[in-house]
Amino acid sequence: MMMSRWKQVVTVGASALLLAMMAQAATPRTAEVKVESGALRGVVSQGVAAFKGIPFAAPPVGDLRWRPPQPVHPWSGVRSAAAYGHDCMQLPFPGDAAPLRTQPSEDCLYLNVWTPAQHQGKKLPVLVWIYGGGFVNGGTSPAVYDGTHFAERGVVLVSFNYRLGRFGFFAFPALSAEHPDEPLGNYAFMDQIAALRWVQRNIAAFGGDPANVTIFGESAGGMSVNALMTSPQARGLFAKAVVESGGGRNNLLSMSRLHDSGPSGTPSAEQVGVNFAKSMGIEGDGPQALAALRKLPADKIVDGMNMASMSRTTYTGPMIDGRIMVETPEQAYRAGHEARVPFMVGANSADLGFFFGHSMEQALAPFAPNQAEARKLFDPGNTGNVRQVGTRIAADEMMIEPARFVARSLAAAGEPTFEFRFSYVAESMRSKWPGAPHASEIPYVFDTIRAHYGKDVTEADEATAHAAIAYWVAFARYGTPDAAGEPRWPDYNSGSDVLMNFTTHGPVAEPDPLRPALDMVEGLVQMASR
Repeated sequence: MMMSRWKQVVTVGASALLLAMMAQAATPRTAEVKVESGALRGVVSQGVAAFKGIPFAAPPVGDLRWRPPQPVHPWSGVRSAAAYGHDCMQLPFPGDAAPLRTQPSEDCLYLNVWTPAQHQGKKLPVLVWIYGGGFVNGGTSPAVYDGTHFAERGVVLVSFNYRLGRFGFFAFPALSAEHPDEPLGNYAFMDQIAALRWVQRNIAAFGGDPANVTIFGESAGGMSVNALMTSPQARGLFAKAVVESGGGRNNLLSMSRLHDSGPSGTPSAEQVGVNFAKSMGIEGDGPQALAALRKLPADKIVDGMNMASMSRTTYTGPMIDGRIMVETPEQAYRAGHEARVPFMVGANSADLGFFFGHSMEQALAPFAPNQAEARKLFDPGNTGNVRQVGTRIAADEMMIEPARFVARSLAAAGEPTFEFRFSYVAESMRSKWPGAPHASEIPYVFDTIRAHYGKDVTEADEATAHAAIAYWVAFARYGTPDAAGEPRWPDYNSGSDVLMNFTTHGPVAEPDPLRPALDMVEGLVQMASR
């Protein structure tokens, strides 16, 4: 009987010990770090420390709506950094390939940091991600933007939110009079600059090197990189830059002027703001009207606008304000006014383009009198697929040729420049996609394809992801995308026109296969500028 009871006690004790060990293993480890505004407690998992929801500016609400980002209020004690802060206020876009995982809010100026858990005394390269979404959608919370795999490779990954839609881009006469010495209008870009300044002041606490910061972004994020490359206010805040499908010419943005009408009669951004106020039943353009605008609920400022409905007479997007944006990126690149840093730029093989015609004649009309030649270039298989041909031409005009223009401009200025074309299509999507669509490179660059494609991921998909992230990491570390075990990526020059093409057979350094078609598109740009 005694032996039986002793066995029971031992068994119960062993079970309790096992349960305690299992509970301890299931409990995430934490890490603490001190930044300028207070202490943070992040989460450590598999050798990576993640700190999320870190405020880099005061909440831009109330009287701070349409003001430059203001300093963070310090906190006492240790602030939890285990969860994302709110993504910025917006109407989410149905079917977005990067769905948000937070409830959007006007209180949204937060950033996230992923770093190796053991980083003491190190100076690690830093990558700072700027999301896309047409400047009206997007955020840092989507799973596809998780920075874990960059940190596993010895890079500190930072992502931050910036204000969107009319919160991010807005002008009004009373705003200009209220604080005439402040920058105005481009509040989204002010947020981006504020986040980069925070990185300069604080990233060393996470093991990052503030002298080795690379900014990279896709779509509106890529356009933001072009804007930061050419903004006097962003000088010295980064050492390298990457643009993924971010254009580079003037055809992506209306680029209104803050106070004055544009050369083509485009209304000033202030007038657009007055138009929006009227649409909300607010008359006038003085302090009382501005106070009424600031009292509007956040959803009224959004007013049902997202990527599907952003073409409105009551919204401007980025504007020439004379401080943040003094000229368009294209003008700056042509004049050599950009930051002199190593640069990567590219687009996808079936990138974003909008075609609203209904016939092949309409698709090829811009190339008159060389329509027969254009037909051979843009429909080499003679498919007669009007939609596919028209969209291909539009993508070349919007994304692919402008990427080459930027590469040529920077290479001619003597900067280390590298161009890419992302042509790889996930094996599960090859029967549905004629090429790599807009934004489809992102899960490969972040190596988050399993979160994106789930059980359909193949060995070939994973190999492409491992190659892509290796190139991006090498560029962040050295300023050249020389990834060990991958094909060499040569500097770009317009004579050879060699780029790195991510194909179904792996990365291939080759002369641009689209060069004749892009030359025709460039001819259209030159004719339009005469």
